[in-house]
Amino acid sequence: MVHEDRTYHGIQHGPESHRNDAEEWQPTRIFVEKPEFGPTERQRVTVLRELAEPEDSGFGWGYNGGGTSAAAAAVLADALDLGDPDECGIGYVSPSEDDVLAQLREDFCDDVLSQLCDQWRLRRGVILRWALAWYLQRGITVLPAALTELPPLQSQN
Repeated sequence: MVHEDRTYHGIQHGPESHRNDAEEWQPTRIFVEKPEFGPTERQRVTVLRELAEPEDSGFGWGYNGGGTSAAAAAVLADALDLGDPDECGIGYVSPSEDDVLAQLREDFCDDVLSQLCDQWRLRRGVILRWALAWYLQRGITVLPAALTELPPLQSQN
C-alpha cells in the first residue's frame, strides 16, 4: 500500500506579529493539508484537519523546548500513522513514553523544528524520509509501518 502524502502547515503568531492588542492574539496551529504542486500551491490549499494541541501546553518551533516537543510529537505521530501521540508513546507528556520514539521526537526537534520560522510547510514524504534515515543511522531494523513504503518522490509522478 502506498501511503498518501500530505503537507503539514505550521502557523505561529509571536508577539512581533501583532500589535499589543490582546484581541489579535491567535494560538499556534498545525494544519494537515492536501499537497498541491506547482507555483499556485499556496493559493489552492485544502485543509484536511488540524492537529490537536496537548491540553496542558501549546505548540512551538524555532527554538527547542516544550512547545517544540509537543509539535514534534503531534507531527510525527500523524506522519507515521501512530495515532494519538500520548497513547503511542511519542507524546511529550506521555505516561508510557517509548524510549526510541522519545529520542526520535527530540532529534526531530533539534534537526527540523528548531530551525523553522513562524510559518512553514513540510511534506509528509520529507518527514518520513528523515525518520527512515534516523532509524537506519541507529541500526534499528524494526520500523513503523509507514516507513516501509514511502510516498513517491515528486520527480516520479
